[in-house]
Amino acid sequence: MSAQEALIAKIRAGERLSQEEGEVLYDLDLLTLGELADGIRRERYGKKSYFNINRHINPTNICKDICKFCAYSASRKNPNQYTMSHEEILSIAGEARAKGAKEVHIVSAHNPEAGLDWYLGAFRKIKDAYPDLHVKALTAAEVNFLAESNGLSYDEMIDLMIESGVDSMPGGGAEIFDEEVRDYICKGKVSSDQWLEIHRKWHQRGRESNATMLFGHVEKRSHRIDHMLRLRTLQDETGGFNAFIPLVYQRENNFLRVEEFPTAQEILKTYAIARILLDNIPHIKAYWATSTIGLALLAQEFGADDLDGTIQKESIQSAAGAASAQGMELEEFVALIRNSGFIPVERDSLYNELKVYD
Repeated sequence: MSAQEALIAKIRAGERLSQEEGEVLYDLDLLTLGELADGIRRERYGKKSYFNINRHINPTNICKDICKFCAYSASRKNPNQYTMSHEEILSIAGEARAKGAKEVHIVSAHNPEAGLDWYLGAFRKIKDAYPDLHVKALTAAEVNFLAESNGLSYDEMIDLMIESGVDSMPGGGAEIFDEEVRDYICKGKVSSDQWLEIHRKWHQRGRESNATMLFGHVEKRSHRIDHMLRLRTLQDETGGFNAFIPLVYQRENNFLRVEEFPTAQEILKTYAIARILLDNIPHIKAYWATSTIGLALLAQEFGADDLDGTIQKESIQSAAGAASAQGMELEEFVALIRNSGFIPVERDSLYNELKVYD
């Protein structure tokens, strides 16, 4: 039996892989990887493909940090600074709910002038007005920024979030955990250890969150595997991650000089490897806002079982070239999933099934 055959047998037996074995997975051909990942996906979810009806709200683009990959922050190439009022945020949330949204996904830049009550007050007002609307808000990077700038511990900051109506945390700010890469692409931002500690504390309170990985820029394959395995280790401890989201780097309008953009094959391999390695994280999300809807639909054959949602409007990825600015209509979203051979399943933010479009 060859080394590759032994590795494949180990995967089929459900045995965990090491860092070295994870790196070797990239040497397998695409269809073999897809078959292995799809087998895991089908065993868990059959032909179901999950999505939710959600609205992304990005209330400010003013940021103290200078991340080389970011096209959204107004501190660099974007001169059009804005900070929404609570009334504007509440109005958007109300419009989204009227269109059927079950979740508002609220992520901002790190605005040093807005103040803690601007961030938390928005969540309180949404919950007061629409108590049934799930508030997914504040990445670990935002939590770190707000804690540091207001002299709070992570515990204090997280308790304030919960008191203010935050239901779950998005997975943003993780980027790549490797410290050397992180120092180059987002120096001064939340560290990898801090990111993991914030999610650990969130999970310890019985709350759930997502986890992301930004790939396709200056990182190596080994860095991606290391990133996934750090998440797997924390998940063993807390069980609080409900989805892993490999985010494809968007190359327009930023200061990260990337010559070689990942091929579709490389992206699909990364989805498949994530499904194989992350045996304890339930869902792998192909976030169509960064991968394109076509590739996200194809990723369902390579281990992904979730496509995020209708979004309605999105500002961060689209600023860097993603075609997600205006979201997608529900009927079109359902039709695309169905036409790709899968069963569309509307879910809530914690993956409870709400409607099966069979």
